[in-house]
This record gives sequence, structure tokens and C-alpha cells, in this order.
Amino acid sequence: MGNWKLEVGRMAMYTSFPVGLFFFFNQPTYFEEWVTNTKRQIFPPENIKDREAIQQLIKDMRKKQMEALEKE
Repeated sequence: MGNWKLEVGRMAMYTSFPVGLFFFFNQPTYFEEWVTNTKRQIFPPENIKDREAIQQLIKDMRKKQMEALEKE
């Protein structure tokens, strides 16, 4: 076993190593591009034609539901 200086040094290393890694790897510049690309793949920008098709589908479904309710 070492003296108290060795123990203080070891404790400083044990606490500063994870804090240093956290600081280094949590910089936004390292993962900003990756996050942006991933979001664009999962949630692509809306297309006007796609939006119109969705709105038309919603109208058609509502019309069918109203017709089904009126038949009952």
C-alpha cells in the first residue's frame, strides 16, 4: 500500500478520467451531423404531393364513415 499521496492521486485519476471522457465525447460538434442525418432518414421532409395525398385519403375515409353511419 502507498501513502496518502498515492491514494489522493489514484482518487483524482478515478474521478477525472470519466469526467474528461464525458466532456470530450459530449461535444455537439462530434455528433451533430450524425444526429441530423439520422433524423432526416427517419423523418424525411414533407413533400407537397404526399401531403395532398394524405389529405385526400383522410377525406375519403371520412366520407366512407359518414356513408356507413347514414346506412345504419
